Amino acid sequence: MAITDETMVELEGVTKRFDDVTAVDGVEFSVRRGEFFTLVGPSGSGKTTTLRMISGFERPSEGAVRIDGQPMASVPPEARGTNLVFQRLSLFPHMSVGENVGYGLKKSGIPDEEIPEGKTEREVREERVSEFLDLVDLAGFEERNPTELSGGQQQRVALARALINEPAVLLLDEPLSSLDRKLRKQMEVELRRIHERTQGSFFYVTHDQEVAMTLSDRIAVMNEGKIEQIGSPEEIYREPATQFVAEFIGDTNLLDGKVVERDGRTVAQVGGEAGFVVQADGRSGAVTVSVRPEDFELVAAGEGPVTGTVVERYFQGDRTNYVVEPDGDLPDLQVIAQGRETDVETGDEVGVRMVEGAPVVF
Repeated sequence: MAITDETMVELEGVTKRFDDVTAVDGVEFSVRRGEFFTLVGPSGSGKTTTLRMISGFERPSEGAVRIDGQPMASVPPEARGTNLVFQRLSLFPHMSVGENVGYGLKKSGIPDEEIPEGKTEREVREERVSEFLDLVDLAGFEERNPTELSGGQQQRVALARALINEPAVLLLDEPLSSLDRKLRKQMEVELRRIHERTQGSFFYVTHDQEVAMTLSDRIAVMNEGKIEQIGSPEEIYREPATQFVAEFIGDTNLLDGKVVERDGRTVAQVGGEAGFVVQADGRSGAVTVSVRPEDFELVAAGEGPVTGTVVERYFQGDRTNYVVEPDGDLPDLQVIAQGRETDVETGDEVGVRMVEGAPVVF
């Protein structure tokens, strides 16, 4: 792996075993300076164990963790320049909001050279507390008790507390998972805004694909202790490297196909002669074709390569979801029609075609 001045966190061949169980298996990736990097995967995939090895609360069985170019093998958690924000916030109920935010700064102390002449350390600390509460849109909340705040406000207090010591890397372990959907959406916007203002390196762990897609500059998809793919949200969604990634990130139709030569082209025939034809350069034999629901189009019966009957219809505001039962050998197809209006109803016979270039062949 090429390491540059832009690399803030590097994992090289990192493996973690617990007795006979391998939780993390040869993981390699890097987090760039100022990047919002998300590790996403199902429960038990090794995400939190990976985060704990970066923070120092677990030690790798094999491999190396480096932060800002320095090996972390013998560095304790408190000396790594990282701060953690957990799902459970652990705010101190006996302290005010300001005292919670300033706790780490009070514990570590402020270097003498950062205290202007004529000011005390306490005054400088209180100024920084106000600065970071303003950063998270909680200016003036210094004297409030955290138990009086909403869930979203408490989450922002936890972020201010983690950021005030200006860590090299902010580690976030599913901090939004306990919030309801509306509040989670609001906090996603807040997190992006805070990241843009601080320009820090954020390492976020979650099982929520939607959160990962919304927040991240890059995403690493993890499965059974291994990294399946690393890329931008667009790359992960549109160009999944494996069938697991295609299924885990968003919804998809997985269709069996067979590679054949037709008119000088290598194509995958999906659903037999009466099915779809997909470009399949470099493939051979049996394949699986992934098609996102929005990459199918419903047209008049007879106009698409496949004809079927709409057996289910779900209206969801900005889109309508359909289940189409095709004639022939294909399984039911999940189709999404975007937009305000659609005149296709349950029981209608329709044609189905693919958006050219959208399917991915495995």
